[in-house]
Order: sequence, then C-alpha cells, then structure tokens
Amino acid sequence: MTDPISAPAAPAPTPAAFDPHALPPLRDVIARFGLEARKSLGQNFLLDLNLTGRIARSANLPAGTTAIEVGPGPGGLTRALLATNAVKVIAIERDRRFIEALADVIEASQGRLSIVEADALTVDPEELAPAPRAIVANLPYNVATPLLLGWLARIEAYVSLTLMFQKEVADRLVAKPGSKAYGRLSVITQWRSDARVLFNLPPRAFTPPPKVESTVVHLTPRANPEPADWRALEQVTAAAFGQRRKMLRQSLKSLGSAEALLEETGIAPTARAEEIDVAGFAALARAFRTRHPLEAPPENSA
Repeated sequence: MTDPISAPAAPAPTPAAFDPHALPPLRDVIARFGLEARKSLGQNFLLDLNLTGRIARSANLPAGTTAIEVGPGPGGLTRALLATNAVKVIAIERDRRFIEALADVIEASQGRLSIVEADALTVDPEELAPAPRAIVANLPYNVATPLLLGWLARIEAYVSLTLMFQKEVADRLVAKPGSKAYGRLSVITQWRSDARVLFNLPPRAFTPPPKVESTVVHLTPRANPEPADWRALEQVTAAAFGQRRKMLRQSLKSLGSAEALLEETGIAPTARAEEIDVAGFAALARAFRTRHPLEAPPENSA
C-alpha cells in the first residue's frame, strides 16, 4: 500500500463551503482521462450528482467524522461526501487511472480529501483514520460481500456503514427468518448490526448500466449483540444453510453431536435453518464452542 496522496495541508473549510457542482462535469472527466469502466474491477459509475448527494446525506454523518470511501472512480460520491459534515474524506482506489483524474477534487477540497492507492481487501480502515469514522461507498459488486464481512467483524469501530449492493445481496442482509432470502449473510449481518434498506437505484442510473438493480443499505453497530464466537457462528450457519432444506438434526451432523446441540439450545431437531432467528443461531454457536474450544496458540520456544 502506498502512502496517501493528498493536497498540501491547509485550514479545513466548513463542509458547506464545498460545492460538488463547481468542478467539471463527471462525463467530461471521464472523457478527458479516457476512463472507461472495467468489468474486471466491477466498475459502474454513478454520475448523477443528485443521486450521489442523496447517498452521502443518507449516511447522516455526525460532525467530526472521517468518511472512508471505496472505489471513488471519477469522484461523484467523493464530491458529495465533501459537502457533508465529514471532517475528512479518505478514498481507497486500486485503479491508478483515477488518481490523476481526482486531482481537481483533491485541490478543491483544501486538505480534506486523501487518496490511498490500494486494494480495499488489503486495507484496514481503522489504520487510516481515528474515530469517529464511517464507511460510505458504492461497492464493486465482485468484492462487496467479503468487504462487508471484514467490516462487520469490527463494526463497533465505525459510526456506520452506508453501502450500495446489488439488490439481491441487500435483500439477504435484511431478510427475516422464514423468507427465501434468509441465510448465513442475514444472520451474521443482523447479529452484528442494525441494517435497513434506504432506497433502490435502477440500472439506468449507472454508466455502463449493470444488469441488476442496486440498493443502498445503512448499517449501524448493534448495541447489545447476542454473545457468540464469530468463527463458531460461521461454522454453525455454514452447516445449517449448506443443507437448508434438511432438518437441523441432519444438516448439523457435520459439526458432531447435532442432537445434543439442539437439545442444549431448546431448538426442535425437526426445524430447518431458515426458521431459526439470530438468537437461536448464537445459542447454537455458544453450545458448539463449549464442545469444541478453540485451540490455544503454541507457546514460543525460547
């Protein structure tokens, strides 16, 4: 990871001083720098500043928060974030073509915008900015889920996550027990956060238009999550939803002592994964961890 590229230090203006419309239109920026979207990087540009402004405002960032963006591209959402209460915006971009294209935005930000050239999958946002921090991003769909899971593991370190996903993934994040969309991602997301859908965006809002509808989701740390071990919950949900049509007494056999786990947690052996709520899965994870403690790391030899 390279060092952040930022403008020379200058007194930070009040957020209202930044006008997203004062810079060249995004289509002109794309044409000037030859910034065609690359499918391999999951790039679909959102060029309507009214829409990027809506996303940025929906994050409802408290004053003094640093906003961390992933994949700024030509900078539509970046501009919108600079017009919010964010004291600073840090954009993580792996495509070097956009570094030069964002130079005008960096200069206009008067020290509030920094670009980190890196793959977001390898970056720890907590190392980029002190608290309070929030992530606001139009995520590349090909890495959206692994990015989210990494942030959920430490979601207490963030004020919030305001993220755009393809609608199918967003539906899974907020799905309730009993629905077809309810699965492992639903359980882990709702265990660690309060997630709610804000609004949808049609394919025509993007350049080039994707084949799917997109959805903006707002996630905040859950105040009192059910006690459970992350790895144990992953193992339990993987087993349960890996054979979601089977009864739990069958699907949990790979964990060993399936009947005992269900008896300990008071869950019917004939229940199926999609019927069990987050509290139920957390209870199963606790019972599983009790029976299968994590191995202690080996002691360093002298």
